[in-house]
Amino acid sequence: MEIYLDKRAIRSIRLSAQDAVDEGDIETLREDVLEAFSEEQVEEIERRLDSGDFFEFLTDLLDEWSGDDADELLELLDTQLGDVGVDLKFEKRATPEGEPGEEEEPTEFEDEDFDDDDADDDDDDDDDDEKEEEEEEEEKP
Repeated sequence: MEIYLDKRAIRSIRLSAQDAVDEGDIETLREDVLEAFSEEQVEEIERRLDSGDFFEFLTDLLDEWSGDDADELLELLDTQLGDVGVDLKFEKRATPEGEPGEEEEPTEFEDEDFDDDDADDDDDDDDDDEKEEEEEEEEKP
């Protein structure tokens, strides 16, 4: 079974984990992690757990967590759920600084230059292609 946590849920868990690190409030963190999952997802997870109790699962998970890093908590959650057959999907943080979840993959159109003012862009690309072809021919025995 796959469970996808959206950016909002991941951001909530990260912020709550940071609060837990700063203030030692594990109870709120446990509740915030629980709220990141839908009721249906919790029920499906509970069917797969030996104890049948997601709250207890989170308690054990937080006891195992070092309490230092939100990313470590998410990795631990991913690993522990994976052990019971739940594949947790979420976007990993792209860079340590910056707001989590703000990074988006560029679309194929964002990678291309559509600026008509630079008419010589195409000529530069042709020159680069010719240089690459010459280099490849030189490398051949």
